[in-house]
Amino acid sequence: MTLDPNTCYRALRARDARFDGRFFVAVSSTRIYCRPVCTVKPPRRENCRFYPSAAAAESGGYRPCLRCRPELAPGNASVDATTRLAQAAASLIEDRTLEEDSLEAIAGRLGITDRHLRRAFGAEFGVSPVAFAQTQRLLLAKRLLTDTALPVTEIAFASGFGSVRRFNALFRQRYRLQPQQLRRAAPPASAPDTLNFELSFRPPYDWAALCAFLGARTVAGVEAMEANAYRRTARIAVDGKVNTGWLEVGPSKKKPALRVAVSASLAKALPPVLSRVKALMDLSCQPAEVAQALESLAGFRPGLRVPGAFDGFEVAVRAILGQQVTVAAARTVAGRFAAAFGDPVATPFAGLTTIFPSAERIAMLPYGRIAKLGMPGGRAKTILALAEAVAGGDLVLMPNADIEATLDRLRALPGVGEWTAQYIAMRALAWPDAFPHTDLGVMKALGEKDPKRVLAAGEAWRPWRAYAVMHLWQTLQ
Repeated sequence: MTLDPNTCYRALRARDARFDGRFFVAVSSTRIYCRPVCTVKPPRRENCRFYPSAAAAESGGYRPCLRCRPELAPGNASVDATTRLAQAAASLIEDRTLEEDSLEAIAGRLGITDRHLRRAFGAEFGVSPVAFAQTQRLLLAKRLLTDTALPVTEIAFASGFGSVRRFNALFRQRYRLQPQQLRRAAPPASAPDTLNFELSFRPPYDWAALCAFLGARTVAGVEAMEANAYRRTARIAVDGKVNTGWLEVGPSKKKPALRVAVSASLAKALPPVLSRVKALMDLSCQPAEVAQALESLAGFRPGLRVPGAFDGFEVAVRAILGQQVTVAAARTVAGRFAAAFGDPVATPFAGLTTIFPSAERIAMLPYGRIAKLGMPGGRAKTILALAEAVAGGDLVLMPNADIEATLDRLRALPGVGEWTAQYIAMRALAWPDAFPHTDLGVMKALGEKDPKRVLAAGEAWRPWRAYAVMHLWQTLQ
């Protein structure tokens, strides 16, 4: 990533939120690095160094600012092939995949050589994947020390360190602080079994529209939208162990951020939990770039986001259930599906009782048990084929998956057409240029009946066609 120092400094002086997370400024006189939106007095230009990532700044010998907290900066969405590749690898590292798989295995998962991955990663973030992973572990630990009351020992292991001794030594070496020093201020008050976090975004953010979209599609027992908050159950495997619990997401009253409450039962799975929330709520969006590409189409609802997926398999099943039926009808059958095959879980919320069934569970079912829930036989066969592909590892429904290869695998499944494949790419793969051009709502909004003409019209909105779809659906409300 090429950074122009003059542009960066102007953004810093203006505290321009459009650049938050896109670069970090390190101050040579204090040896501290900050986000460009930091509220401290801007340093002198000659004292500033600009880095493409927090990891690069730390590799340069700087420690994170305790006021603006670089670990809270939003991520970056992109459609550029090399940038998206590097971001996909970064997402896998944030999910602690690098600790379970080698760099070569991660490269293979992305369909490239490890040499190409190192080159792309270094160009985007300014450091190696291993150095990036180390910084992410430290920043997560810093966040947990600041925002939770978890014991230091639990924080060390939850952050991915093999021992408390190694964690303490590296923390002192990198940040010149004892971990306990971040505990001088009491963490925010919360229930003893709840961990609280904030996840930043670049404004504007149309929270109301996102709530309406998710609320209309909640799976009974698994999700709920109540009192301006989205809640859901969760199951995440880490180090071969399954962690279950719940989470709640709502807007912050004072900051451009979302508040996230996570059950303490998910403490050992925090990196993938937070990563999935970011994807679900589309927190890496760059609304200024989207608005520029969509022009007048985006003027009606500025800050409109593309809802992602907390669980790619879950969203894919919902997409199949939604084929040629209303949103309400698909929601009803999805609730039956979860109740029949999901697992019970304890939560403090009356409406959250069930964890959506895993692909492995569904792949073991006979076709008849799925079909009797009230769906056409062909749809049941499609869900079974989907589950078998996901459970077998042939299909990866995550934002870091290869787009074209995944689309091809989806289209090869019986009963999966272009609409279903594009909708899954739009949400489960977080592909900002996904375009279900055969969607009846999209055609109605454009006043077109020919999908080919809809596809042609969509060329004007590349590479953000998924956002165009959301805006077109909004015009029908």
